[in-house]
Amino acid sequence: MDTDRNGLEVLDRDECLRLLRDGSVGRIGLSSAALPVVLPVSYALSGDRIVLRTAHGSQLAVATTNAVVAFAVDDLNRAGDGWSVLVTGVAEEMTDPEAVARCRELPLGPWGPDAVERFVGISTDIVSGRRTTATAASA
Repeated sequence: MDTDRNGLEVLDRDECLRLLRDGSVGRIGLSSAALPVVLPVSYALSGDRIVLRTAHGSQLAVATTNAVVAFAVDDLNRAGDGWSVLVTGVAEEMTDPEAVARCRELPLGPWGPDAVERFVGISTDIVSGRRTTATAASA
């Protein structure tokens, strides 16, 4: 098991993608009006691509057009056991009719009533993850 300088277990890409597959809510970090913004989003993994559903003209839709974004998912309990996965990739609207049809089949609920037809895909160019335990956290 590889650990970082803080004693946290370093997760490999495959484990990070497995953890992403099991999640449904994450946070996207992006730039909007030249300011950093972090938004909670529902997501699904399609292959090794993160897929979000949003409304046309939303802050998320506008800010993610061919932009480099950060995406984070984690799970940490009160005892201090948990993991965190961080992805950096390019977000782009998915417009290919076949890709959009596949996205509609994903377990991907909208956050708002208008988030029905626009899908954003995020490449998983850079993926990193860490796992901690209560033992490691207290060391």
